Amino acid sequence: MITPHPTRPHPTPDTHPPHHPGHTPQQQSAHLPHPRPPGRTPTPEPAARPPQPEQAPQPRWPGRTHTPEPPPRPPQPEQAPQPLLVGRTPTPEPAARPPQPPQAPHPSGPPKASHSSRPPQAGRPRRESPRASPPHQGGPPRRSGRPPQERQDRQPRQTPAPRRQLNLATRHQLTAAGVPDGTITSRTRPGGPWQRLLPRVYLLQTGPPDQRQRALAAVLYAAEPAADPLSGDTAVLTGGAALALLGIRGAPYGPETPADVLIRAPRRLTGTPQVRPLPTSRWPRTITVCGIPSTRPVRAAADFASRATDADSDRIRSTLAQVVQAGWCHPQDLHAELRAARLLTRPAVRAAAAELLAGVRSIAEAQARDVLTATDLPTPLWNARLHTPDGTFLASPDAYWPDEGVALEIDSAEYHYTRDAWHATLRRRLRLESHGILVVSATPSILRDTPHEVLAALRTLLTLASTRPTPPTAQARGHQQLPLPF
Repeated sequence: MITPHPTRPHPTPDTHPPHHPGHTPQQQSAHLPHPRPPGRTPTPEPAARPPQPEQAPQPRWPGRTHTPEPPPRPPQPEQAPQPLLVGRTPTPEPAARPPQPPQAPHPSGPPKASHSSRPPQAGRPRRESPRASPPHQGGPPRRSGRPPQERQDRQPRQTPAPRRQLNLATRHQLTAAGVPDGTITSRTRPGGPWQRLLPRVYLLQTGPPDQRQRALAAVLYAAEPAADPLSGDTAVLTGGAALALLGIRGAPYGPETPADVLIRAPRRLTGTPQVRPLPTSRWPRTITVCGIPSTRPVRAAADFASRATDADSDRIRSTLAQVVQAGWCHPQDLHAELRAARLLTRPAVRAAAAELLAGVRSIAEAQARDVLTATDLPTPLWNARLHTPDGTFLASPDAYWPDEGVALEIDSAEYHYTRDAWHATLRRRLRLESHGILVVSATPSILRDTPHEVLAALRTLLTLASTRPTPPTAQARGHQQLPLPF
Protein backbone atom coordinates (compact mmCIF):
# COMPACT_ATOMS: atom_id res chain seq x y z
CA MET A 1 0.00 0.00 0.00
CA ILE A 2 1.34 3.38 -1.01
CA THR A 3 0.93 6.20 1.49
CA PRO A 4 -0.12 9.48 -0.13
CA HIS A 5 2.09 12.47 0.30
CA PRO A 6 1.16 14.60 3.28
CA THR A 7 0.10 18.08 2.59
CA ARG A 8 2.98 20.42 3.13
CA PRO A 9 3.23 24.18 2.52
CA HIS A 10 5.14 25.67 -0.34
CA PRO A 11 8.79 26.22 0.37
CA THR A 12 9.75 29.56 1.84
CA PRO A 13 13.07 31.28 2.15
CA ASP A 14 13.30 30.10 5.76
CA THR A 15 12.97 26.39 4.86
CA HIS A 16 15.72 26.26 2.19
CA PRO A 17 18.95 24.45 3.13
CA PRO A 18 21.88 26.49 4.38
CA HIS A 19 24.11 28.21 1.86
CA HIS A 20 27.51 26.59 1.18
CA PRO A 21 30.34 28.88 0.36
CA GLY A 22 31.56 28.76 -3.23
CA HIS A 23 28.27 27.51 -4.66
CA THR A 24 25.40 29.38 -6.04
CA PRO A 25 21.85 28.57 -4.91
CA GLN A 26 21.15 26.88 -8.28
CA GLN A 27 24.18 24.56 -7.86
CA GLN A 28 23.18 23.67 -4.36
CA SER A 29 19.66 22.69 -5.50
CA ALA A 30 21.10 20.58 -8.33
CA HIS A 31 23.51 18.58 -6.12
CA LEU A 32 21.35 18.09 -3.06
CA PRO A 33 18.61 15.41 -3.15
CA HIS A 34 15.07 16.46 -2.84
CA PRO A 35 13.72 15.92 0.66
CA ARG A 36 11.22 13.04 0.89
CA PRO A 37 8.35 13.08 3.32
CA PRO A 38 8.41 10.52 6.10
CA GLY A 39 6.71 7.14 5.37
CA ARG A 40 7.06 7.25 1.59
CA THR A 41 8.25 4.11 -0.24
CA PRO A 42 10.39 4.86 -3.30
CA THR A 43 9.27 3.34 -6.63
CA PRO A 44 11.68 0.88 -8.29
CA GLU A 45 11.65 2.24 -11.84
CA PRO A 46 12.48 5.94 -11.21
CA ALA A 47 15.35 4.89 -8.92
CA ALA A 48 16.86 2.66 -11.67
CA ARG A 49 17.10 5.42 -14.24
CA PRO A 50 20.28 7.49 -14.33
CA PRO A 51 19.94 11.10 -13.18
CA GLN A 52 19.49 13.71 -15.84
CA PRO A 53 22.10 16.40 -15.18
CA GLU A 54 20.61 18.82 -17.61
CA GLN A 55 17.14 18.82 -16.02
CA ALA A 56 16.12 19.91 -12.57
CA PRO A 57 13.89 17.63 -10.50
CA GLN A 58 10.24 18.41 -10.77
CA PRO A 59 8.66 19.58 -7.54
CA ARG A 60 5.81 17.47 -6.22
CA TRP A 61 2.58 19.25 -5.80
CA PRO A 62 0.76 19.01 -2.52
CA GLY A 63 -2.13 16.56 -2.38
CA ARG A 64 -0.98 14.46 -5.39
CA THR A 65 -1.35 10.64 -5.13
CA HIS A 66 1.65 8.63 -6.37
CA THR A 67 1.02 5.60 -8.67
CA PRO A 68 3.27 2.50 -8.99
CA GLU A 69 4.05 3.28 -12.66
CA PRO A 70 4.57 6.98 -13.44
CA PRO A 71 2.88 8.33 -16.54
CA PRO A 72 4.98 8.27 -19.73
CA ARG A 73 7.11 11.32 -20.23
CA PRO A 74 6.60 13.52 -23.27
CA PRO A 75 8.88 12.63 -26.21
CA GLN A 76 12.28 14.27 -26.07
CA PRO A 77 13.30 15.68 -29.44
CA GLU A 78 17.01 15.36 -28.63
CA GLN A 79 16.79 11.61 -27.77
CA ALA A 80 16.42 8.71 -30.22
CA PRO A 81 13.13 6.79 -29.93
CA GLN A 82 13.30 3.56 -27.98
CA PRO A 83 12.32 0.35 -29.87
CA LEU A 84 10.21 -0.95 -27.01
CA LEU A 85 8.47 0.91 -24.23
CA VAL A 86 8.67 -0.11 -20.62
CA GLY A 87 6.03 -2.70 -19.78
CA ARG A 88 5.13 -3.44 -23.41
CA THR A 89 5.02 -7.10 -24.50
CA PRO A 90 6.37 -7.62 -28.03
CA THR A 91 4.17 -9.59 -30.42
CA PRO A 92 5.56 -12.43 -32.59
CA GLU A 93 4.60 -10.62 -35.79
CA PRO A 94 4.39 -6.82 -35.41
CA ALA A 95 1.95 -5.07 -37.68
CA ALA A 96 4.30 -2.16 -38.42
CA ARG A 97 7.93 -2.06 -39.50
CA PRO A 98 10.63 -1.14 -36.98
CA PRO A 99 10.86 2.59 -36.40
CA GLN A 100 13.48 4.31 -38.45
CA PRO A 101 15.14 7.70 -37.78
CA PRO A 102 13.27 10.61 -39.27
CA GLN A 103 14.34 11.56 -42.75
CA ALA A 104 13.94 14.72 -44.68
CA PRO A 105 10.78 14.80 -46.80
CA HIS A 106 11.21 14.11 -50.46
CA PRO A 107 10.43 17.11 -52.63
CA SER A 108 8.17 15.12 -54.91
CA GLY A 109 6.46 13.18 -52.12
CA PRO A 110 7.20 9.75 -50.63
CA PRO A 111 7.67 6.98 -53.23
CA LYS A 112 5.04 4.25 -53.44
CA ALA A 113 6.52 0.87 -52.55
CA SER A 114 5.03 -2.27 -54.13
CA HIS A 115 4.31 -5.50 -52.26
CA SER A 116 6.98 -7.45 -54.13
CA SER A 117 9.73 -4.80 -53.65
CA ARG A 118 9.30 -4.62 -49.85
CA PRO A 119 12.48 -5.89 -48.14
CA PRO A 120 12.08 -8.80 -45.75
CA GLN A 121 11.89 -7.83 -42.12
CA ALA A 122 14.09 -9.34 -39.43
CA GLY A 123 12.36 -12.04 -37.38
CA ARG A 124 9.37 -12.19 -39.70
CA PRO A 125 8.90 -15.00 -42.30
CA ARG A 126 8.68 -13.88 -45.86
CA ARG A 127 5.26 -14.41 -47.38
CA GLU A 128 4.86 -15.67 -50.90
CA SER A 129 3.13 -13.42 -53.35
CA PRO A 130 -0.28 -14.69 -54.54
CA ARG A 131 0.90 -14.29 -58.12
CA ALA A 132 3.85 -16.68 -57.57
CA SER A 133 1.63 -19.79 -57.20
CA PRO A 134 0.06 -21.38 -60.30
CA PRO A 135 -3.59 -20.46 -60.91
CA HIS A 136 -6.20 -22.88 -59.59
CA GLN A 137 -8.00 -24.80 -62.34
CA GLY A 138 -11.18 -25.57 -60.41
CA GLY A 139 -12.29 -28.45 -58.22
CA PRO A 140 -11.70 -28.74 -54.49
CA PRO A 141 -9.11 -26.38 -53.02
CA ARG A 142 -5.63 -27.75 -52.67
CA ARG A 143 -4.39 -28.03 -49.10
CA SER A 144 -0.78 -28.92 -49.87
CA GLY A 145 1.94 -27.95 -52.27
CA ARG A 146 1.89 -31.32 -54.06
CA PRO A 147 1.20 -31.03 -57.80
CA PRO A 148 -2.41 -31.91 -58.72
CA GLN A 149 -1.41 -34.73 -61.09
CA GLU A 150 0.68 -36.48 -58.44
CA ARG A 151 -2.08 -36.10 -55.84
CA GLN A 152 -4.67 -37.56 -58.23
CA ASP A 153 -2.39 -40.53 -58.93
CA ARG A 154 -1.98 -41.28 -55.24
CA GLN A 155 -5.63 -40.73 -54.28
CA PRO A 156 -7.20 -44.07 -55.42
CA ARG A 157 -5.48 -46.47 -53.06
CA GLN A 158 -6.22 -50.01 -54.16
CA THR A 159 -6.06 -53.10 -52.01
CA PRO A 160 -2.91 -55.18 -52.66
CA ALA A 161 -3.42 -58.23 -54.86
CA PRO A 162 -2.40 -60.85 -52.24
CA ARG A 163 -4.96 -59.49 -49.79
CA ARG A 164 -7.74 -59.62 -52.39
CA GLN A 165 -6.65 -63.03 -53.68
CA LEU A 166 -6.51 -65.09 -50.47
CA ASN A 167 -2.75 -64.48 -50.04
CA LEU A 168 -2.06 -65.62 -53.61
CA ALA A 169 -0.21 -63.77 -56.37
CA THR A 170 1.08 -64.43 -59.86
CA ARG A 171 4.58 -63.68 -61.10
CA HIS A 172 3.20 -60.92 -63.31
CA GLN A 173 1.56 -59.23 -60.31
CA LEU A 174 4.70 -59.50 -58.19
CA THR A 175 6.96 -58.04 -60.86
CA ALA A 176 4.46 -55.26 -61.52
CA ALA A 177 4.59 -54.45 -57.79
CA GLY A 178 8.39 -54.08 -57.95
CA VAL A 179 9.49 -57.46 -56.58
CA PRO A 180 12.68 -58.62 -58.37
CA ASP A 181 12.86 -62.05 -59.95
CA GLY A 182 15.72 -63.01 -57.66
CA THR A 183 13.60 -62.27 -54.60
CA ILE A 184 10.78 -64.45 -55.92
CA THR A 185 13.19 -67.31 -56.59
CA SER A 186 14.87 -67.07 -53.18
CA ARG A 187 11.61 -66.89 -51.26
CA THR A 188 10.12 -69.94 -53.02
CA ARG A 189 13.04 -72.23 -52.25
CA PRO A 190 12.49 -75.18 -49.87
CA GLY A 191 12.07 -73.76 -46.38
CA GLY A 192 11.29 -70.26 -47.65
CA PRO A 193 8.32 -68.12 -46.66
CA TRP A 194 6.54 -68.59 -50.01
CA GLN A 195 5.27 -71.65 -51.91
CA ARG A 196 4.90 -72.37 -55.62
CA LEU A 197 1.49 -73.97 -56.06
CA LEU A 198 1.29 -73.84 -59.85
CA PRO A 199 3.47 -72.45 -62.63
CA ARG A 200 3.61 -68.66 -62.16
CA VAL A 201 1.27 -68.86 -59.11
CA TYR A 202 2.66 -68.43 -55.57
CA LEU A 203 1.19 -68.79 -52.10
CA LEU A 204 2.61 -66.11 -49.79
CA GLN A 205 2.51 -68.17 -46.60
CA THR A 206 4.20 -71.18 -45.05
CA GLY A 207 1.12 -73.26 -44.16
CA PRO A 208 -0.67 -75.63 -46.53
CA PRO A 209 -3.38 -74.18 -48.82
CA ASP A 210 -7.04 -74.78 -48.10
CA GLN A 211 -9.83 -75.61 -50.55
CA ARG A 212 -10.54 -72.00 -51.46
CA GLN A 213 -6.88 -71.20 -52.11
CA ARG A 214 -6.47 -74.25 -54.34
CA ALA A 215 -9.53 -73.26 -56.37
CA LEU A 216 -8.41 -69.64 -56.74
CA ALA A 217 -4.90 -70.74 -57.69
CA ALA A 218 -6.40 -72.66 -60.61
CA VAL A 219 -8.21 -69.50 -61.78
CA LEU A 220 -5.02 -67.41 -61.45
CA TYR A 221 -3.14 -69.95 -63.52
CA ALA A 222 -5.73 -69.99 -66.31
CA ALA A 223 -6.41 -66.23 -66.42
CA GLU A 224 -4.55 -63.99 -68.82
CA PRO A 225 -1.57 -62.26 -67.16
CA ALA A 226 -2.61 -58.69 -68.02
CA ALA A 227 -6.28 -59.14 -67.02
CA ASP A 228 -7.84 -58.97 -63.58
CA PRO A 229 -8.26 -62.63 -62.52
CA LEU A 230 -11.13 -61.80 -60.15
CA SER A 231 -13.27 -60.22 -62.86
CA GLY A 232 -14.19 -63.56 -64.46
CA ASP A 233 -13.58 -62.29 -67.99
CA THR A 234 -10.78 -64.66 -69.04
CA ALA A 235 -11.02 -67.58 -66.58
CA VAL A 236 -13.78 -68.86 -64.31
CA LEU A 237 -14.20 -71.88 -62.05
CA THR A 238 -16.76 -74.53 -63.01
CA GLY A 239 -17.58 -78.23 -62.56
CA GLY A 240 -17.12 -80.09 -59.33
CA ALA A 241 -14.83 -77.43 -57.83
CA ALA A 242 -17.52 -74.76 -58.19
CA LEU A 243 -20.21 -77.09 -56.80
CA ALA A 244 -18.01 -77.94 -53.82
CA LEU A 245 -17.80 -74.24 -52.95
CA LEU A 246 -21.61 -74.17 -52.88
CA GLY A 247 -21.75 -77.01 -50.34
CA ILE A 248 -22.74 -79.88 -52.66
CA ARG A 249 -21.40 -82.96 -50.88
CA GLY A 250 -21.49 -85.25 -53.90
CA ALA A 251 -19.21 -82.99 -55.96
CA PRO A 252 -15.87 -84.77 -56.40
CA TYR A 253 -13.20 -82.20 -55.58
CA GLY A 254 -10.13 -82.58 -53.42
CA PRO A 255 -6.34 -82.20 -53.40
CA GLU A 256 -5.99 -85.08 -55.89
CA THR A 257 -8.83 -83.97 -58.20
CA PRO A 258 -8.13 -81.36 -60.90
CA ALA A 259 -10.21 -78.21 -60.92
CA ASP A 260 -12.18 -77.42 -64.09
CA VAL A 261 -11.61 -73.87 -65.35
CA LEU A 262 -13.35 -72.34 -68.36
CA ILE A 263 -11.28 -70.23 -70.76
CA ARG A 264 -12.36 -68.42 -73.89
CA ALA A 265 -11.89 -70.28 -77.17
CA PRO A 266 -9.77 -70.41 -79.29
CA ARG A 267 -7.24 -69.79 -76.53
CA ARG A 268 -5.30 -72.90 -75.54
CA LEU A 269 -3.64 -73.60 -72.22
CA THR A 270 -1.52 -76.49 -71.04
CA GLY A 271 -3.18 -78.45 -68.27
CA THR A 272 -1.58 -79.60 -65.03
CA PRO A 273 -2.45 -82.33 -62.52
CA GLN A 274 -4.27 -79.62 -60.50
CA VAL A 275 -5.94 -77.63 -63.32
CA ARG A 276 -8.00 -78.83 -66.28
CA PRO A 277 -8.67 -75.97 -68.75
CA LEU A 278 -11.92 -76.20 -70.75
CA PRO A 279 -12.06 -73.91 -73.83
CA THR A 280 -15.60 -72.81 -74.63
CA SER A 281 -17.32 -70.53 -77.12
CA ARG A 282 -20.44 -70.21 -74.88
CA TRP A 283 -19.14 -67.91 -72.19
CA PRO A 284 -21.57 -68.04 -69.24
CA ARG A 285 -22.67 -65.46 -66.75
CA THR A 286 -20.45 -65.57 -63.69
CA ILE A 287 -20.89 -65.12 -59.96
CA THR A 288 -18.46 -64.77 -57.06
CA VAL A 289 -18.47 -67.57 -54.48
CA CYS A 290 -16.21 -67.09 -51.44
CA GLY A 291 -14.19 -64.51 -53.37
CA ILE A 292 -13.63 -66.82 -56.36
CA PRO A 293 -15.15 -66.15 -59.81
CA SER A 294 -17.38 -69.12 -60.69
CA THR A 295 -20.09 -70.06 -63.11
CA ARG A 296 -23.72 -70.30 -62.08
CA PRO A 297 -24.75 -73.59 -60.43
CA VAL A 298 -26.73 -74.71 -63.48
CA ARG A 299 -23.68 -74.35 -65.75
CA ALA A 300 -21.37 -75.90 -63.16
CA ALA A 301 -23.66 -78.94 -62.89
CA ALA A 302 -23.74 -79.34 -66.68
CA ASP A 303 -19.94 -79.07 -66.92
CA PHE A 304 -19.61 -81.62 -64.15
CA ALA A 305 -21.88 -84.05 -66.02
CA SER A 306 -19.91 -83.53 -69.23
CA ARG A 307 -16.62 -84.57 -67.56
CA ALA A 308 -18.10 -87.58 -65.71
CA THR A 309 -18.22 -91.01 -67.32
CA ASP A 310 -21.23 -93.28 -67.71
CA ALA A 311 -19.75 -95.59 -65.09
CA ASP A 312 -20.41 -92.85 -62.50
CA SER A 313 -24.15 -92.76 -63.17
CA ASP A 314 -25.00 -92.83 -59.46
CA ARG A 315 -22.69 -89.88 -58.78
CA ILE A 316 -24.25 -87.93 -61.67
CA ARG A 317 -27.76 -88.60 -60.38
CA SER A 318 -26.83 -87.72 -56.81
CA THR A 319 -24.98 -84.50 -57.70
CA LEU A 320 -27.65 -83.15 -60.03
CA ALA A 321 -30.38 -84.03 -57.52
CA GLN A 322 -28.56 -82.17 -54.71
CA VAL A 323 -28.18 -79.09 -56.87
CA VAL A 324 -31.92 -79.01 -57.53
CA GLN A 325 -32.91 -79.95 -53.97
CA ALA A 326 -30.73 -77.19 -52.50
CA GLY A 327 -32.59 -74.68 -54.66
CA TRP A 328 -29.64 -73.58 -56.78
CA CYS A 329 -31.55 -74.13 -60.01
CA HIS A 330 -34.90 -75.36 -61.38
CA PRO A 331 -35.20 -78.76 -63.08
CA GLN A 332 -36.36 -77.11 -66.28
CA ASP A 333 -33.36 -74.77 -66.35
CA LEU A 334 -30.99 -77.66 -65.75
CA HIS A 335 -32.62 -79.68 -68.51
CA ALA A 336 -32.25 -76.74 -70.94
CA GLU A 337 -28.57 -76.37 -70.03
CA LEU A 338 -27.93 -80.08 -70.56
CA ARG A 339 -29.64 -79.93 -73.93
CA ALA A 340 -27.59 -76.85 -74.97
CA ALA A 341 -24.41 -78.73 -74.03
CA ARG A 342 -25.61 -81.76 -76.10
CA LEU A 343 -25.42 -84.08 -73.10
CA LEU A 344 -28.90 -85.62 -73.32
CA THR A 345 -27.60 -88.17 -75.81
CA ARG A 346 -25.79 -89.91 -72.98
CA PRO A 347 -28.00 -92.46 -71.12
CA ALA A 348 -26.80 -91.60 -67.61
CA VAL A 349 -27.38 -87.86 -68.07
CA ARG A 350 -30.74 -88.40 -69.77
CA ALA A 351 -31.98 -90.66 -66.95
CA ALA A 352 -30.90 -88.15 -64.31
CA ALA A 353 -32.69 -85.32 -66.12
CA ALA A 354 -35.88 -87.39 -66.41
CA GLU A 355 -35.86 -88.14 -62.68
CA LEU A 356 -35.49 -84.48 -61.79
CA LEU A 357 -38.40 -83.50 -64.02
CA ALA A 358 -40.50 -86.22 -62.36
CA GLY A 359 -39.85 -84.73 -58.92
CA VAL A 360 -37.04 -86.93 -57.57
CA ARG A 361 -34.62 -85.03 -55.30
CA SER A 362 -32.17 -87.69 -54.02
CA ILE A 363 -30.39 -90.83 -55.08
CA ALA A 364 -32.51 -92.92 -52.69
CA GLU A 365 -35.69 -91.63 -54.29
CA ALA A 366 -34.23 -92.38 -57.71
CA GLN A 367 -33.60 -95.98 -56.68
CA ALA A 368 -37.14 -96.26 -55.28
CA ARG A 369 -38.49 -94.90 -58.56
CA ASP A 370 -36.61 -97.57 -60.48
CA VAL A 371 -38.10 -100.25 -58.23
CA LEU A 372 -41.66 -98.96 -58.61
CA THR A 373 -41.33 -98.50 -62.37
CA ALA A 374 -40.61 -102.19 -62.82
CA THR A 375 -43.97 -103.16 -61.18
CA ASP A 376 -47.61 -102.69 -62.03
CA LEU A 377 -48.27 -100.26 -59.18
CA PRO A 378 -49.78 -96.84 -59.97
CA THR A 379 -47.36 -93.98 -60.60
CA PRO A 380 -47.02 -91.78 -57.48
CA LEU A 381 -46.30 -88.08 -57.10
CA TRP A 382 -42.76 -87.40 -55.95
CA ASN A 383 -42.20 -84.76 -53.26
CA ALA A 384 -45.76 -83.43 -53.51
CA ARG A 385 -46.73 -80.70 -51.01
CA LEU A 386 -49.77 -81.72 -48.98
CA HIS A 387 -52.11 -79.15 -47.40
CA THR A 388 -55.16 -79.37 -45.16
CA PRO A 389 -58.56 -78.17 -46.43
CA ASP A 390 -58.01 -74.77 -44.74
CA GLY A 391 -54.67 -74.31 -46.58
CA THR A 392 -52.24 -75.24 -43.77
CA PHE A 393 -49.09 -77.01 -44.92
CA LEU A 394 -49.03 -80.61 -43.75
CA ALA A 395 -45.97 -82.42 -45.10
CA SER A 396 -44.11 -83.35 -48.28
CA PRO A 397 -43.69 -87.16 -48.47
CA ASP A 398 -41.17 -88.74 -50.82
CA ALA A 399 -43.88 -90.60 -52.80
CA TYR A 400 -47.64 -90.08 -52.55
CA TRP A 401 -50.66 -91.77 -54.16
CA PRO A 402 -53.43 -89.13 -54.00
CA ASP A 403 -56.37 -91.40 -54.92
CA GLU A 404 -55.58 -94.02 -52.31
CA GLY A 405 -54.08 -91.71 -49.64
CA VAL A 406 -50.83 -93.74 -49.24
CA ALA A 407 -47.39 -92.22 -48.70
CA LEU A 408 -43.86 -93.68 -48.88
CA GLU A 409 -41.18 -92.22 -46.61
CA ILE A 410 -37.49 -93.06 -47.19
CA ASP A 411 -35.63 -92.27 -43.97
CA SER A 412 -31.86 -92.31 -44.30
CA ALA A 413 -29.53 -92.40 -41.32
CA GLU A 414 -27.77 -89.20 -42.49
CA TYR A 415 -30.88 -87.00 -42.31
CA HIS A 416 -33.32 -88.79 -39.98
CA TYR A 417 -31.42 -90.61 -37.24
CA THR A 418 -30.26 -87.75 -35.07
CA ARG A 419 -32.33 -86.92 -31.99
CA ASP A 420 -33.98 -83.77 -33.35
CA ALA A 421 -34.43 -85.21 -36.85
CA TRP A 422 -35.99 -88.39 -35.50
CA HIS A 423 -38.49 -86.41 -33.41
CA ALA A 424 -39.36 -84.27 -36.45
CA THR A 425 -39.91 -87.43 -38.52
CA LEU A 426 -42.28 -88.90 -35.91
CA ARG A 427 -44.27 -85.67 -35.63
CA ARG A 428 -44.61 -85.47 -39.43
CA ARG A 429 -45.84 -89.06 -39.56
CA LEU A 430 -48.42 -88.36 -36.84
CA ARG A 431 -49.76 -85.38 -38.79
CA LEU A 432 -50.13 -87.50 -41.92
CA GLU A 433 -51.92 -90.31 -40.09
CA SER A 434 -54.22 -87.88 -38.30
CA HIS A 435 -55.57 -86.80 -41.71
CA GLY A 436 -56.19 -90.38 -42.89
CA ILE A 437 -52.94 -90.95 -44.83
CA LEU A 438 -51.32 -94.39 -44.53
CA VAL A 439 -47.51 -94.24 -44.32
CA VAL A 440 -44.91 -96.88 -45.31
CA SER A 441 -41.39 -96.27 -44.00
CA ALA A 442 -38.18 -97.73 -45.39
CA THR A 443 -34.46 -97.00 -45.55
CA PRO A 444 -32.25 -96.78 -48.65
CA SER A 445 -30.55 -100.04 -47.72
CA ILE A 446 -33.89 -101.87 -47.45
CA LEU A 447 -34.92 -100.62 -50.87
CA ARG A 448 -31.60 -101.73 -52.30
CA ASP A 449 -31.29 -105.14 -50.57
CA THR A 450 -34.91 -106.29 -50.05
CA PRO A 451 -37.17 -104.22 -52.32
CA HIS A 452 -39.88 -106.95 -52.38
CA GLU A 453 -40.71 -106.28 -48.72
CA VAL A 454 -41.42 -102.63 -49.46
CA LEU A 455 -43.50 -103.55 -52.51
CA ALA A 456 -45.60 -106.03 -50.51
CA ALA A 457 -46.38 -103.41 -47.88
CA LEU A 458 -47.38 -100.88 -50.52
CA ARG A 459 -49.69 -103.37 -52.30
CA THR A 460 -51.52 -104.15 -49.08
CA LEU A 461 -52.04 -100.51 -48.12
CA LEU A 462 -53.14 -99.52 -51.61
CA THR A 463 -55.73 -102.33 -51.59
CA LEU A 464 -57.07 -101.41 -48.16
CA ALA A 465 -57.24 -97.72 -48.96
CA SER A 466 -59.36 -98.29 -52.06
CA THR A 467 -62.18 -99.93 -50.01
CA ARG A 468 -62.27 -97.58 -46.98
CA PRO A 469 -65.35 -95.36 -46.77
CA THR A 470 -63.64 -92.07 -45.71
CA PRO A 471 -60.98 -90.71 -48.11
CA PRO A 472 -58.08 -88.66 -46.72
CA THR A 473 -58.67 -84.96 -46.10
CA ALA A 474 -55.23 -83.84 -47.31
CA GLN A 475 -54.87 -82.26 -50.73
CA ALA A 476 -51.82 -82.07 -53.00
CA ARG A 477 -51.22 -78.43 -53.99
CA GLY A 478 -48.47 -76.65 -55.76
CA HIS A 479 -47.25 -79.77 -57.51
CA GLN A 480 -47.24 -80.42 -61.20
CA GLN A 481 -45.91 -83.54 -62.84
CA LEU A 482 -43.28 -82.01 -65.07
CA PRO A 483 -43.19 -83.40 -68.63
CA LEU A 484 -40.02 -84.56 -70.30
CA PRO A 485 -39.44 -82.20 -73.29
CA PHE A 486 -37.05 -84.10 -75.54
